[in-house]
Amino acid sequence: MKERIFWLAAFASMILFSGCGAKKESEAPGGTVAPAQQAVAIDQATVGEIAGKVSYNGARPKLAIIHMDADPVCVAKHKAPVHAQDGEVNENGTLPNVFVYVKEGAEKYSFATPTQHVELDQNGCMYQPHIMGLMAGQDLHVVNDDATTHNIHPIPKDNPEWNESQPPGAPPIDKSFARAEIMIPVKCNQHPWMKSYIGVMKNPFFAVTGSDGAFSIKGIPPGDYTLEAWTATDGTQDLKVTVAPKGTATANFSFTAQSEGD
Repeated sequence: MKERIFWLAAFASMILFSGCGAKKESEAPGGTVAPAQQAVAIDQATVGEIAGKVSYNGARPKLAIIHMDADPVCVAKHKAPVHAQDGEVNENGTLPNVFVYVKEGAEKYSFATPTQHVELDQNGCMYQPHIMGLMAGQDLHVVNDDATTHNIHPIPKDNPEWNESQPPGAPPIDKSFARAEIMIPVKCNQHPWMKSYIGVMKNPFFAVTGSDGAFSIKGIPPGDYTLEAWTATDGTQDLKVTVAPKGTATANFSFTAQSEGD
């Protein structure tokens, strides 16, 4: 009799745990079962573009001169004074080095990690480019074109921090960031004036403004999006846009000098 009761209890336990383990779908509010969300494929025949410009209101700031006297190799690569890049304003009153990206609206799509690397060069003891973007998991390819040693030191919050020395003639350093993060500052422990910023994205919809303050993000599926414009010295701004099928949405940002109340 005791043996029969034991086997009945064991059988009941197996049914209970089997039922718990078989639940593969999540419960929606109200107790209903919601199917797992599927990634939406992008119809390339309908994609559009977001284009715009980032302007600046106020007098162009006077940028500090970078003094590289501590390393003669750095000095020898420059015939004219080198200025800090953070806070730079173009002659036409626009901002360069603004990272513009789709902050919200692309979550339902899935994107393959690009196989091509993104290069960060050290030339003239300056990081080139100053602002850059890549996707999570994409290869960051760091090269040294200077006849002096650099220490590349990204300082992320959501990804592992690393710091590696790269002597002259050393092979490239290849790294990647597993998590999206806006923005990761990069410094050089050998040359404290060297700065760069990396935007790590879940989607490929980002751009960096240039000497005309303009940007263009192509291949955007039709829909509603929130863009963010990130600057190193003037903060960030968000802007909502709607992209029509095969259309071009305009997104213009305007930053005001911090001293004037922005």
